[in-house]
Amino acid sequence: MKNLLKKNFLNAIYIVFLGVISSYSLPPYNYFLINFFTFSLFFIFLYNKREKNLENKSFFKYGWFFGFGYFLSSLYWISISLTFDESFKFLIPLAIILLPTFLAIFYGIITYLFSIFYSKNLISSFLIFSILFGIVEFIRGLIFTGFPWNLVSYSFSENIYFIQIISLIGTYSFNLFCISLFSLPAVFILRKNRIQIIFCFFFILISSTFLIFGNFKINQFNSLKNIKNSYVIRAVSPNISLGRFYSNQDEIKIINELITLSAPEKKIPTIFLWPEGIIPDSYLSEMDIYQDLFINNFSSDDLIIMGLNSIENSNSENLFFNSMAVFDHKMQLQESYNKVNLVPFGEFIPFKNILGLIGLKTVTNNYQSFSSGKNRAPFNIDKDKIKVSLLPLICYEIIYSGKISKEDNYNYIINISEDGWFGRSIGPKQHFSHSIFRSIESGKYIIRSANNGITAIVNPKGIIEQKVEFGSTGYIDFTESKITKSTLFMKYGNKIFFIMILIYIFLIFSFNKLEHE
Repeated sequence: MKNLLKKNFLNAIYIVFLGVISSYSLPPYNYFLINFFTFSLFFIFLYNKREKNLENKSFFKYGWFFGFGYFLSSLYWISISLTFDESFKFLIPLAIILLPTFLAIFYGIITYLFSIFYSKNLISSFLIFSILFGIVEFIRGLIFTGFPWNLVSYSFSENIYFIQIISLIGTYSFNLFCISLFSLPAVFILRKNRIQIIFCFFFILISSTFLIFGNFKINQFNSLKNIKNSYVIRAVSPNISLGRFYSNQDEIKIINELITLSAPEKKIPTIFLWPEGIIPDSYLSEMDIYQDLFINNFSSDDLIIMGLNSIENSNSENLFFNSMAVFDHKMQLQESYNKVNLVPFGEFIPFKNILGLIGLKTVTNNYQSFSSGKNRAPFNIDKDKIKVSLLPLICYEIIYSGKISKEDNYNYIINISEDGWFGRSIGPKQHFSHSIFRSIESGKYIIRSANNGITAIVNPKGIIEQKVEFGSTGYIDFTESKITKSTLFMKYGNKIFFIMILIYIFLIFSFNKLEHE
């Protein structure tokens, strides 16, 4: 009994270690080669255990241990958001442990299901492991508003040629493929016949076609002519302290700081893009009180896009929204958007009727929970000298893969964010990496303005054309672009992921049939 407990303890440490090491494949480290070892060793461990007819219920804990190590190491920084309010600090140890504890359940489900659907055919088991991992990760991105952060596929965020394939298949399909690719060495190690060796080389061949496709797409894009816009989009990176949310700071001082940093020239029509929640105390409907300040600094051809809160009355109840608004130089509202995808515990309390009883409140505002906007539609701006359609995404919304809008006839995606909640950690860099994937999926330029984060222009191939480095202050100007066509993924979204699932299922049945012939 003592030896069994010791063996179980060592197994747990081993698997947690594999999960922790795998996390270093993610941004900002991007040591993707690690996953070829960790995922293969993890699969070999599970396969050998199942070969020994270990009880199915034991398999849940193996996946949970791996997931706990993976998320503990890669998401520790979320607890930093609790350091800004004294009333939240007691929750820091819980946040560090509870979030990875919860997310690890998804990985536990993967390994439990693997033990049930396991096949004695090695290739079929390999495909079953991949398909279960891919499906459960997809579910993780949807359930309870979804948290598709740190998918395995993001380990390739710096391998621009290799990830061009997501313009066709999307991030979830690519994630499924990555899980297979990283686990492939296990098949070669456990191989029992020539067919399994051929399968490995065939899979490597498919991977190489991704690089060929990526090289073709980027060369094709580079050959397109740059078209100069009749206006400038200036994305501003101010690095204004988060203290504005917790102390009575002079809002006029903040606005003057933003105007100075924006450096309006009154020579060419400019759209100034300011970050999320940058105006702390005034609601959208109250911004006209600063009319004179803006008239004196901006020209009649300028527009200012900013993040701020808005309030609406519905059935005698005040509803608060995290909003993005477009103003002219007289502070007259041109367009507005209320954030659809809210951050759990950051902007709203899930299961509020239960969790509210123990005093939990949102981290990022002093009101009740934010309400969710109804739909996301482009800002169709039609001024004398500025004609452009911009799709708004606020902060967290950039992490979602799929149909980000029912409309796809817009010119560019604009993303505003406040990343100061996570300090100098790896969090803001992980957040920014999602922009690379969304730009390739959509085939659109992304212009991003982040306070205490990374402000950048990312082109439709995921290449960063301009950037204000993390921790720096400044601005970048978007003045010209290339005209690109909608991507296949833009047209069909995650329907392509389900086609990939069907292909995997077909291969599983095919290899099982081959085994019995």
